Amino acid sequence: MSETPSNTLQYRFDGPEEAPVLILGPSLGTTWHMWDRQVPELAEQWRVFRFDLPGHGGAPAHPAGSVAELTARLLATLDALGVQRFGYAGCALGGAIGIELALRHPARVASLALVAASPRFGTADEFRQRGVVVRTNGLDPIARTAPDRWFTGGFAAAQPAITEWAVQMVRTTDPGCYIAACEALAAFDVRPELGRVGVPTLVLVGSDDQVTGPAEARTLVAGIPDARLAVVPGASHLVPVEQPAAVTDLLVHHFSTAWQQPFDTGQTVLPAAPAVPVPAAPQPAPVAEIAPAAVPAPPAGPPDRYETGLKIRREVLGDAHVDRALAQADEFSGDFQEFITRYAWGEIWDRPGLDRRTRSCITLTALVAGGHLEELAFHTRAALRNGLTPVEIKEVLLQAAVYCGVPAANSAFRVAQQVIREETTPAE
Repeated sequence: MSETPSNTLQYRFDGPEEAPVLILGPSLGTTWHMWDRQVPELAEQWRVFRFDLPGHGGAPAHPAGSVAELTARLLATLDALGVQRFGYAGCALGGAIGIELALRHPARVASLALVAASPRFGTADEFRQRGVVVRTNGLDPIARTAPDRWFTGGFAAAQPAITEWAVQMVRTTDPGCYIAACEALAAFDVRPELGRVGVPTLVLVGSDDQVTGPAEARTLVAGIPDARLAVVPGASHLVPVEQPAAVTDLLVHHFSTAWQQPFDTGQTVLPAAPAVPVPAAPQPAPVAEIAPAAVPAPPAGPPDRYETGLKIRREVLGDAHVDRALAQADEFSGDFQEFITRYAWGEIWDRPGLDRRTRSCITLTALVAGGHLEELAFHTRAALRNGLTPVEIKEVLLQAAVYCGVPAANSAFRVAQQVIREETTPAE
């Protein structure tokens, strides 16, 4: 392990120094130890490189708010080590980094495996809502429900040591870095670009994955020209932990047969850190594989002020709110919707002079002064998404009470309190 500047990632190596490098990328809330059961066999053929996301596994807490920034930090780490070309396997958020590498840095990637991955992870609203919950309640609610998202019920019941390991792994993550990673997943959407992934790709998914399941995997396979699908029966989202032998066999076969172009492996590497294995897991069920058909999509055109405004409006207010407002627009109100999207969101909210937290404070105050309680409700939600805590929103409303009047603030407190309760209560 190395000292980790803010522009690089915490990492470790396993396997022979002269072997080609194979990178294993973790998912949100996990550490490099999620791959412990794969490393012994993979390290027989490859120099296995694992990394931790910022604030995960004791890594320095330097938040990264986009998949592109996480990818840039990974490349900076590899550049410092002299690693130029590599195979890459990533799980969930780690898979998103793999797609970003293949799209933006194709010369670096020899072969790709995407585990429990998707070209778009759920909805942006879901991940920004998760960020609001963590900002208000910490990571404990997310940690307690992690086994339900990651493992099948039978596995979690039969493997209490692994279940507790998963809970503690999330609980010890830095909340700010977790929230930033949620923002990265909220903004990630490469569906129109999949046709440009030009390396042999294995898409691997658990049959019972309720987070990024077989439907998302088939979207990847349909869009990536040279991709194969492997469905692992009896596994959920964290399939490398739940069915380690099946995943290992699939990775060994894929990277042994689909590694593009031999290359020089004369990179400088550091000694491996001692292994800390996760508890033993059961052996796998057989694996079903399906051949794909390629359906590349055309790249998106350059955005104008309207497209910029629509993007910001969705990020701040949420897809559900914006979709509802646009769906209700007709011939009479359509021009107004275009006006506020282009001018309010594409021009004013996009100006560099104030950050979004400050703009939310100003907006809340203005809405209190005007008595616009309906707009105050959805801008309270927006303020939470923009990073304000309930305590900070309370202070904004107290300040507004002095300058806008107690009756206006009284109504505002009632509306904001209800919104905050709805938005910050963890899901059961």
